[in-house]
Amino acid sequence: MLGSDVVPQLLFLILTLILPFSAAYHVGVNYGTVANNLPPPHQVVNFIKTKTNINHVKIFDTNPDILAAFSGITEISLTVTIPNSDIVSLSKLPNARSWLSDHILPFLPTTSIRYIAVGNEVIATSDKTLITHLLPAMESLTLALHLANVTGILVSTPHSLGILSGSSEPPSSGKFRNGYDKAIFTPILDFHNRTKSPFMVNPYPYFGFGPETLNYALFNSNDFVFVDPVTKMNYTNMFDAQLDAVYSAMKRVGYGDVDIVVAETGWPSAGEPNQTGVGLDYAAAYNGNLIKHVNSGKGTPLMPNRVFETYIFSLFNENLKSSVSEQNFGLLKPDFTQVYDVGIMKTNKVRLD
Repeated sequence: MLGSDVVPQLLFLILTLILPFSAAYHVGVNYGTVANNLPPPHQVVNFIKTKTNINHVKIFDTNPDILAAFSGITEISLTVTIPNSDIVSLSKLPNARSWLSDHILPFLPTTSIRYIAVGNEVIATSDKTLITHLLPAMESLTLALHLANVTGILVSTPHSLGILSGSSEPPSSGKFRNGYDKAIFTPILDFHNRTKSPFMVNPYPYFGFGPETLNYALFNSNDFVFVDPVTKMNYTNMFDAQLDAVYSAMKRVGYGDVDIVVAETGWPSAGEPNQTGVGLDYAAAYNGNLIKHVNSGKGTPLMPNRVFETYIFSLFNENLKSSVSEQNFGLLKPDFTQVYDVGIMKTNKVRLD
């Protein structure tokens, strides 16, 4: 039996080993590059590493300059994205193996790649060819990784909330679109269940709020609480409601235990003239409250105490996007100054709810 003076020391040691992980910073960023004024990747990566709390980064391609810039930085995990245009080709194993050899293997193991995202919001394209080849491409890439003896990289694909039926409100009634549930999402979720990869979704309360639900969308809902009439659970923000609708849809087809990753979410700091709910204060409120909420570990009413790895869109304002609002989703300006403060800098103390 251990002496009484040893037990507290062991407990302290265990806690010091566990707490840094349980209190980890769960918020990442989407590093988009649709701009002509951004700093070079090595400067961006160095800034993220030395100046911010961010430890997850998602990019929308396999830009070799970006992958090389992350070399040797083990504390930041990277998600890379395959363009939708490559999905059909990569559904064949030889092509998947060739793609892996060309785009990923040269950077391993020094670049810490965590996920390969196959396409982006493929279901929303309504392109039947892309949709039917999506899961075969995910399967091929997973097998290609295995054949290349690569471990630790998981394959997924991000979905818009358009995958849900229009009647997915209240959250407990969430279900996948008719005809897509068994034909598309049951096999995809079975793949995630088998490979222990996450189901990626892009919830944007920004696209779902109305005049009466703006504060609800911004996590500021002191005067608006939505009660799910089925579960009797209270919702104080739209983000939780959207995630629980996704969870309900997943559970309805038998895969409620698959992890969920929030691949994109955000709010613009500027928009078109007279655009409602857009501006610096709104963006700071949404993203600041989102970070506190995700890092609190509270989860959602239907998924209590679950932590969702969450990627804010986006790292920089991107001046070549097609509209004013799309150009202003960034947390940073191209000169690395903050558009607004949401507590991502290492000089900030991130407050938990």
